[in-house]
Amino acid sequence: MNAATAERMPALYLSHGAPPLADDALWPGQLAAWSAELPRPKAILMVSAHWEEAPLALGATEAVPLVYDFWGFPEHYYQVRYEAPGAPELAESVRKLLRAPGTPVQDIPDRGLDHGAYVPLVEMFPGADIPVLQISMPTLDPRRLMDIGRKLAPLRDEGVLIVGSGFFTHNLAALRQGGIPSWSAEFDAWGHEALDTGDVDALLDFTVKSPAGQLAHPRTEHFAPLFVAMGAADAAGELRAQRSVIDGFWMGLAKRSVQFG
Repeated sequence: MNAATAERMPALYLSHGAPPLADDALWPGQLAAWSAELPRPKAILMVSAHWEEAPLALGATEAVPLVYDFWGFPEHYYQVRYEAPGAPELAESVRKLLRAPGTPVQDIPDRGLDHGAYVPLVEMFPGADIPVLQISMPTLDPRRLMDIGRKLAPLRDEGVLIVGSGFFTHNLAALRQGGIPSWSAEFDAWGHEALDTGDVDALLDFTVKSPAGQLAHPRTEHFAPLFVAMGAADAAGELRAQRSVIDGFWMGLAKRSVQFG
């Protein structure tokens, strides 16, 4: 990538929603308002809960297809298009930043954007005119993901928006229960406080130290992208420079979304 821009881009963790996010009365507007407040990115680096691959993989860098990685939805959700340009320069920068300290990297050039990437991007950057690269999570270990975020942090000074896309609570039992389950509310409140107080140790150990952690995240892939964003912030000393931009619940799940820097 080229020389640093005048303004460092923030790092984000967002709760991305299922394909029906587009039909919600509130959430799309919240995402659009958030993006309107951001500096315009030169490129976007996406880390989604829906792509686990080791070694760390880089997706498509030319024509970027979409991956409709969901089943049983009405047909119009499979007709969504998001024809963003690829980001080959960003891919090369990622390779250099990760390979230098010995992090293995592979290329999967036909792997497109999954719904954890394109669903929020449609709402935040509907023009599809910003180059996008998705990379995989090679692990769910919070410390290792945070270290990857630290290695990728220099991209922020080159105009790259680093986005971790997950869900602040993610147990699909909530969809069947109705209302806001106590475990979802308790974990959301705990996570909000831990972020506000900069309690990194608690967040890294969230499965043990949080209330209802096992219920809020029976599997941890939707919380894991937070740690990439945290690492990208920590490298710049900005972990405490964070705020929750979106909060509340969607079908019982906490949609808390956070900006660092």
